[in-house]
Amino acid sequence: MNKSELIESLVNNSYLSRKDVNDCIDEIINFCSESLSQGKRIELRGFGTFSTRLRKERIARNPKTGSSVRVEAKLHPYFRAAKSLRTNLIS
Repeated sequence: MNKSELIESLVNNSYLSRKDVNDCIDEIINFCSESLSQGKRIELRGFGTFSTRLRKERIARNPKTGSSVRVEAKLHPYFRAAKSLRTNLIS
């Protein structure tokens, strides 16, 4: 499901307008993005946890030229599914 499908589903199952639902979804996504960029952790019970992990500095290769490129250390988003979600997907 993508964002537009989520919005459509919420509009069809509630009394809210498309603009209200869109604004709410945008606000939630912005809040989550800002929280992760500040190093905070987001936990949605029964769904999973979003956090950031440090990716170490490394040497990579440019696939087009084959030259070595230094990639600096950076944080990347990480998702871990809740146990209840994992067991529901398996069965």
